[in-house]
Amino acid sequence: MNAIRGILTLIGLVTVIALVLITIKVMPYASQVRGFEPKAAGVYLDMATQVLETGNAAEATVWKYQVNEGLSPEDVESSMKSIASSHNIKNVGELPLYKEVTAMSGQDYRYVKIFMFCNALTAAKMLDFNDAFSAYLPCRVALIEDLTGQLWLYTLNMDMMIYGGKPLPPELKETAIGVKTTILAIMKGGAEGDF
Repeated sequence: MNAIRGILTLIGLVTVIALVLITIKVMPYASQVRGFEPKAAGVYLDMATQVLETGNAAEATVWKYQVNEGLSPEDVESSMKSIASSHNIKNVGELPLYKEVTAMSGQDYRYVKIFMFCNALTAAKMLDFNDAFSAYLPCRVALIEDLTGQLWLYTLNMDMMIYGGKPLPPELKETAIGVKTTILAIMKGGAEGDF
């Protein structure tokens, strides 16, 4: 009986010590978290869920669209450029990665091309708020042929940038949501072959 009491006492002591250590580590941040965007917890919960489901942090931080069967890379590219233009966002650069890999390796490589879309005035607003947003600029959309030959469109999930911390100033938040909407429209339209 004394052995059981001893084990339970030890478990209780370890639990109390663990709770004290967690409290010491977490409490300084608790007040800061209260000031976060109301959607922040959901954004991080979704990301954590995806990491647990896929075992891959990159998968948890992107949006992707499967391209409809029968569409060629050229069809997708034309659709995306047309939709971008209609939303007043420019295609400011392209990286045909598959060509570079082929040139360097001497062997054909699957289709991988990265498009860079930007509205300079919107980018300036984001940078004036915080220079760290430069890592999100310009908005990149990758058109990728997977190992089975299926085309996909990928981009960074912007929800963490928009909702993942303290609230953005209202005008900047509205602008950022507008960019998100535009990029998703470009991807959806490209995946469906719309113009």
